[in-house]
Amino acid sequence: MEGGGRVSWMKYGPVVSLFVVLLAIWFRSPDNTMLDDRLDTVLSSLLRAERKVGMNNVARPKVAVGFGGCVDLIVDGVSLLNKISLPPAEQPLHHDYIENAEQLAQSFAYFFAPGAAAERFMLNDTLFSELVEASRDLPGNRWAVGGNAPVMAGRMATEGCDVLLGGSFSPDFTDVLSHHITVAGNTVEEPDIHLILEYPSGASWGHYSSRRANRYIIHSDEHNPYLASMEEFAEKLKVFEPDLLVVGGLQMMDNFPFQSGEREALLSRLANLLSSSTPSLGIHFEMASFVEESIMEDLLHNVIPHADSLGMNEQELPNLLSLLKGSNITVLSDPNPRVATVLDQMREVYRIINQRHMDAMESDMNSVADKGKPLTRLHVHTLAFQAMIVTRDSKWKNTMSATAKASLTANRHVCGSNDIDPSKARLIMDDSFSVSRREGSQRIPLQETRPVSCWDEEDYEICVAPVLVCTEVYQTAGGGDNISAAGLVLQI
Repeated sequence: MEGGGRVSWMKYGPVVSLFVVLLAIWFRSPDNTMLDDRLDTVLSSLLRAERKVGMNNVARPKVAVGFGGCVDLIVDGVSLLNKISLPPAEQPLHHDYIENAEQLAQSFAYFFAPGAAAERFMLNDTLFSELVEASRDLPGNRWAVGGNAPVMAGRMATEGCDVLLGGSFSPDFTDVLSHHITVAGNTVEEPDIHLILEYPSGASWGHYSSRRANRYIIHSDEHNPYLASMEEFAEKLKVFEPDLLVVGGLQMMDNFPFQSGEREALLSRLANLLSSSTPSLGIHFEMASFVEESIMEDLLHNVIPHADSLGMNEQELPNLLSLLKGSNITVLSDPNPRVATVLDQMREVYRIINQRHMDAMESDMNSVADKGKPLTRLHVHTLAFQAMIVTRDSKWKNTMSATAKASLTANRHVCGSNDIDPSKARLIMDDSFSVSRREGSQRIPLQETRPVSCWDEEDYEICVAPVLVCTEVYQTAGGGDNISAAGLVLQI
């Protein structure tokens, strides 16, 4: 009798399954149907905006990207901390760098609960090695090419560029890079390893629960802080003649135990490299998680004045703005800011940096090269939306399509698929947004058929695009690098 029931189910099971699916579709709420239709329309409209600018009929752009790189060991953060029996901290606490397990627990909790991205240098080599060994045995761990420069280089090569990459890598590392990437730098036997502690939205660690998916990165680099590839990179740069120069990875210098004056000398050499480049060459600086005020001051003096394009996330934008205004480092900001808040911060960064450039130009103290460039492009990537400010009549083109591409790349990277599945995405940007927090500011509705909103202000254009936020996260680490790189490709 029991066997007969099993045969009957096997015989009629597929029919019953189909019936259940049909019933689900029939009784699906109209709200869900409308939501699905809306996502489909936004996706098709973003794809159409991205395709307005093709890469097929042009020569491959040449992009030089520095500096450094690493091997990422990606694990579930909570699983790793549980494996090493590290209990949740009683109180979250910010640390500029990590010296012991207790500080790791406090620092992880500080960023885990709000779901904010963070990266910290670990001074304790022994603890770092123990974490790496524990991570090797964790189920589901993954190894990947890491570091701002290699990740951006990889995305740009995928999107149709030829790339010169500055960094010191092992032979195994260079073997997995795209054949469109040429490496300039020393060969090392063992690459630096970064531990990527990923966590999904709603993850629990003791009494903490994450508000959004993100990652906490730990590194204890030996090679990257010294920018060892810079000399060879500078030599090959002359022959390569790039259309764009991208600088990233400088956060590896943050809280690193340099000898006195060593970091300042390295950044001064970098400033000379940037200032000696062809004036028409676009220079993009990708911000990162900086917590040491002295290195931020060095960047404000040696790097940012020479970049006419900046890229950053919702944590790094208020941090930079705070420093520009003479205040302290902003360690933790709202991980889900409103559009109006971000746009106001972007306008202020744009205004202050360009005012500094004008003041430098009027000064007689420095040579023309030392006075740097005006900022003509600013890209901020957040979980919910992409925002760009681009100076009108500057070298940067196709801002609307670039913003759309950045938005689509956010989903592609985080979901781990080039094909975007609307059933694994959601819109969390508001149905309309204010262009500023100032009273009486215009509100712009999100139009599904034209989701990228662009308008002119003063001497620049602003574009904002919603992100189809991935709901089945594959990887958050490297998201900003992929997004920034993809947006740049269409603007060269």
